Amino acid sequence: MDLASLKGSESYCMLKEKISLTQLAAIVFNFQIGSIIAVGLGLKAKEDVWIALLIALIIGLGIVYFFIYMTTLAPGKNLFEMFEQCFNRPIAIFLSFIYASYFFYYGCRIIRDFGELIASTVLPNTPIEFSTLALVLVMGYVLYMGIEVLARTAEIFTPYGLVLIFLLFIFLYMGKNLDLSNIKPVLGEGFKPLWNVIFPFELVRPYGQLLVLTYIVSNVSNAKYSKSLIIFSVVSSALLLIITSIMIILALGHEVALRSTFPLLSAARLVSIGDFIQRIDAIVVFTMTLGTLVKGCIYMYGGLKGLEYIFKLPFRYFSIPMSCIVAMFSIFIGRNYTDHMNEGLISNPYVLHIPLQFGFPTLIVLILLFKISKKQRKSGKANQEG
Repeated sequence: MDLASLKGSESYCMLKEKISLTQLAAIVFNFQIGSIIAVGLGLKAKEDVWIALLIALIIGLGIVYFFIYMTTLAPGKNLFEMFEQCFNRPIAIFLSFIYASYFFYYGCRIIRDFGELIASTVLPNTPIEFSTLALVLVMGYVLYMGIEVLARTAEIFTPYGLVLIFLLFIFLYMGKNLDLSNIKPVLGEGFKPLWNVIFPFELVRPYGQLLVLTYIVSNVSNAKYSKSLIIFSVVSSALLLIITSIMIILALGHEVALRSTFPLLSAARLVSIGDFIQRIDAIVVFTMTLGTLVKGCIYMYGGLKGLEYIFKLPFRYFSIPMSCIVAMFSIFIGRNYTDHMNEGLISNPYVLHIPLQFGFPTLIVLILLFKISKKQRKSGKANQEG
């Protein structure tokens, strides 16, 4: 078989990649969890963390519906193909390059979170470069095998992750490590501090990040039934994150939680039941590893699909080289963990997330609606003339 036919057959196989609805649910659930579960969500709301996150969930569902609606305007097409449907190919290539860079960059940030967790807990004497490279090589292999393999991995390991995290909650309760006074008083400082927490930080993560649906849903078999399942996964993962943040505040108090690098890990270290069940750090590490693997792979998959569109080559050609580049830049993006977190929480929401998660997608939806309306008018006139 010659090279041309090999490329053609590989491209054909790539286009036939499909994931089931349950696999989509597992991907969305773990993508939402990601590395956030160990870092904590909305902790700056202090005692009112649960109120802030519930409000964010309500607004976030509107964002999710928007992304789902966006995919229905161009059935079977991913984000990069939507660009070409709205503009000409040169502009679509430029936008694809911007979004591919954005997805790779955020893949770097997710992997850095994992590297910092491993370096501070499991392997404190091992250079962070080693644990990062080990994870990224696994991710590169999974991506080379395709999104079907990633989906099956998420589907298999999600139940184990859920069981372990709920065991952690049970151990915290049984060990009498939860203090209800840590979530009082309710709304002691009013609603204004809550809004400062919600916008933009708790909207761009994790709800705005579901922009990834625009290049995943096109791979789903029976995509027309995916809407309710996506909403169910988003609500389930959001409730788990809310419960996790409440547990962190109950166990540590907001002052200790805000000072801690990985608050859930700090809470897990409080568990000591009968001098037998203790030091259950592995539960947090396993949960975050699974979330990091799925979330990092999905971001990198988006970047690879962008390169596929730009160069008209199967994304597998880029999977291993780009994995190595992402591993290298995950170390370079921050001098230390504090610098890494400041970049993610201070500058990125306004410079990257709001324009790329909300600005451009809104423009794309408006253009698609205009083109659909124009096409319908032309078709109506043609029917009248006929």
